[in-house]
Amino acid sequence: MTLINRLPAVRGKLIEKAPLADMTWLRVGGPAEILFLPADETDLAHFLAETPEDIPVHILGAGSNTLVRDGGVPGVVVRLTAPFGKVEPMGKNRIRAGAAALDKKVAQVAAKAGIAGLEFFTGVPGAIGGALRMNAGCYGTETCDVLVEAVALDRMGRRLIVQPEELGYAYRHSAAPDDWIFTAAVFEGTADTPDAILERMDDITARREKTQPIREKTSGSTFKNPDPPGTPDQRKAWKLIDAAGWRGKTIGGACFSEQHANFLINDGTATAADLEAVGEGARADIKAATGIDLHWEVRRVGVGAKS
Repeated sequence: MTLINRLPAVRGKLIEKAPLADMTWLRVGGPAEILFLPADETDLAHFLAETPEDIPVHILGAGSNTLVRDGGVPGVVVRLTAPFGKVEPMGKNRIRAGAAALDKKVAQVAAKAGIAGLEFFTGVPGAIGGALRMNAGCYGTETCDVLVEAVALDRMGRRLIVQPEELGYAYRHSAAPDDWIFTAAVFEGTADTPDAILERMDDITARREKTQPIREKTSGSTFKNPDPPGTPDQRKAWKLIDAAGWRGKTIGGACFSEQHANFLINDGTATAADLEAVGEGARADIKAATGIDLHWEVRRVGVGAKS
């Protein structure tokens, strides 16, 4: 029996051997065995509840922080659709955002509503689901700082409403179970004028454009910094990569950016194996030279290509 015949009937779409490369910012990787595009949260909950537990289920968000390996992803890849992308003010300086909403859109809606404190989202690539999963942040603010509650579905399709303290947040980390799929969240800021908020957002955008290769095929920061923000003499991943001689060093069509040494770049010809080899090569040299074990911030999924 083929995999698709073991899956429940859904209102959304089930697509066999669906290409994933163009769904990720690195533009590499093989297909999903099955891609599921749920019609809404109820459809997704039904799918999770009725899909046999031995079938792997993965979530792919905006693809900004994901490296899909060349052999593709066995099982089912879930990609949230437009109904999961809504963003709306709720009053009391709160915003409700679907997990598929781009971080930047959340910042923009908040600014228009005169809600400050969410400006940092304009500097975070990706969507809210990924931000919830990894406690994304930049320039001194993290997702956990503004989160009121998150909504998730577990592997059994049960709907959970969780508070920030239940998610075990730390630097670029949450303790949320791997099989949870976030579907929405509520954030809270403070009152300010839209013009003042937009000015701060413009400053963040200008800073990113000056220091990061945001117009390249990249995934953002490749590795977590060894120390969280605020640590005295904080060790930073880009400095370690630079010192190890990996800035601009190429394997196939992949390299670390000359502009920012912690950003992997696909020159348009790279494979996922090239990109992973650059990252692992840098990790090995840094470990040998300093004893520091860098941890991937980019999520790597799937299997390698068959030789």
